[in-house]
Amino acid sequence: MGQARQQAQADPTRQRGQAGKARKPDDGDERDVSESEHLLFGGPLRYDMGWNQHKDAFLELNFRSMVTRLPSLLTASLRLARQADPVAARIVLSAEIARGVTQAVSLLAMNTVLGRLITGGPIEERLRGAVPALAVMAAVLLAGTLLRAASTYATGRLEPKVERVATELYLERAAAVELAAIEDHAFHKLLDTAQYGARSSRYMISHGTRVVNAMISLAASAGVLTVLHPLLLPLLVTMTLPSAWSALTNARRRYESFHTWVQHARAGHLIAGLLTEPAAAPEIRVHGVGPFLLRHFRAMSETAEAEQARLARLAARTGLIAATWTGLATLATYATLGALLLTGTMALAVAGTAVIAIRGGSASLNTLVLEVNQLHEEALFVGDLQRLYVEAAERAIPVGGAALPDDPREIRFEHVTFGYPGESARPALDDVTLSLPLGRIIALVGENGSGKTTLVKLLAGLYKPDRGRILWDDVDAAGADRHALAERIAMVAQDFKRWPFTARVNVAVGRSAAPLTEERMAASIAEAGAEEVVAELPRGLDTLLARHFSGGHELSGGQWQRLGIARAAYRRGRILIVDEPTAALDARAELEVFEKIRALADSGQTVVLITHRLASVRHADLVHVLDQGRLVESGTPQELLADGGVYAELYALQAEQFTVQTPAPSQAG
Repeated sequence: MGQARQQAQADPTRQRGQAGKARKPDDGDERDVSESEHLLFGGPLRYDMGWNQHKDAFLELNFRSMVTRLPSLLTASLRLARQADPVAARIVLSAEIARGVTQAVSLLAMNTVLGRLITGGPIEERLRGAVPALAVMAAVLLAGTLLRAASTYATGRLEPKVERVATELYLERAAAVELAAIEDHAFHKLLDTAQYGARSSRYMISHGTRVVNAMISLAASAGVLTVLHPLLLPLLVTMTLPSAWSALTNARRRYESFHTWVQHARAGHLIAGLLTEPAAAPEIRVHGVGPFLLRHFRAMSETAEAEQARLARLAARTGLIAATWTGLATLATYATLGALLLTGTMALAVAGTAVIAIRGGSASLNTLVLEVNQLHEEALFVGDLQRLYVEAAERAIPVGGAALPDDPREIRFEHVTFGYPGESARPALDDVTLSLPLGRIIALVGENGSGKTTLVKLLAGLYKPDRGRILWDDVDAAGADRHALAERIAMVAQDFKRWPFTARVNVAVGRSAAPLTEERMAASIAEAGAEEVVAELPRGLDTLLARHFSGGHELSGGQWQRLGIARAAYRRGRILIVDEPTAALDARAELEVFEKIRALADSGQTVVLITHRLASVRHADLVHVLDQGRLVESGTPQELLADGGVYAELYALQAEQFTVQTPAPSQAG
């Protein structure tokens, strides 16, 4: 897990030459920022940990908090394990406890063997006296081997299940939040960090099992040392404290660095992905963008490498201090043993057992400190995942609500205002009041940025108005059952998703919960006029539409648009929202699509149409004209042309493009 996070930190920033020159960002951040960050992303890609809510978490990485939180960490590990596979969890826990007991028994048997061998008398009698203890040691060794095998098997079975369960929860919660949450910068940062929590959940299992084993082994060694001489136990602790301090200090630095650089790492992965992305490949080759992206990838990587070098330098210094401290403590421990032997306070056999116990106890304590540190560090990332669960639940699409009318007459926008957070001061929609009569074709017309797409997203329930109401007859959509509202909507967005699956799935995903039937599939393809598109595919509907996979096939923009309309038809929503449905079609195909749309309206389906091609709007029953977020005109196409307003002006501008100008004959002619 640590390696994966270090790679995430090290992938992106600084560049040789001019791009490698660093400057301070305008927001007062004192860290050097590469020119690549400013040029490509508009500023520094570092999170201020003073703002970050994780600050308290990593500052609490100290020995006291580690000890006090150990029970809760072990409980969290056990809870994850039991949730994923209760049987495997019981096997692991039982095997590790039993292993610790066998180690304690083995140490006591070793003390007996040394006592028998060092005492006076013939060697034969001493060996015979040690045989029972040696037999116990052999039996314990065999039992420990079997227990280790059982624990290894159960852990290997348990870990991937824990990761799957945690990942499923992560994806389930992320997919259920409002669209505004996905588009929110701070929430997306939490998504970035929480994705490591699923992998950390897996590692918490192995760290937890090793902690349990080390605790029992340490208890055995400490008990023996306390019996042998009370002074030996504090010396053992003194030997191990330096490694604990070193591990915790470095873990705190890594955690802080990870959260500071997570967005920077995502940007580096983005640049690397662009170099191999099929959609970007033509322009990269024609425009020679490859060297440009490589140069900036190198620049960002070098900045991140500098951060890794800083962490390595601090870790080396911390390790050197800890090693010096450990060496002095070890020297003091063995000097104390020597003094006890010389003064006759401790027998030679007892001293031999003490040396074995000190070495075993020191190893167990070192293991315990390191594993608890790792457990604590992974738990912090699992904490990120838990925070995502909580925040995603708070920002989830509400379940339940008022019932919508079964057969509404109209949907009415009343003084609706909506603005995207952090964007222009001018709202995307400003005090819009309009009516959408159902069972008709309603066209939304206006220049780019006039608010057409925002309006249909509000209609589909993807956003809530900042002010005003959207009424389905007399029911306010803000308090309605959002899932029931979505059931009535089918949408062909301007940038609809081209799923990298088969053509069949690309259509059926319009209503993925419905049984996939050939009759429904054929009817949807026919309604969209996509029969020819499907017929030309190498394997028909079973053709994979992803060229970067083996056997994959790519469609043209117009072919994709046909499948997008078929997807909406397959959904069979009461209201069909179509955003620029003919943008990638030729004139003949455009005419056919609008004929299909008209047929849908004739069958009783409501069509909300967004298009820049005003000649195609002549089939609409009602046209709403938007300008800079405001409704400026409403009426039939004929009424709007007669009024001579914005619609008539835009229509005339487009009509001029198709007017044939006959050149005047020359004088010579």
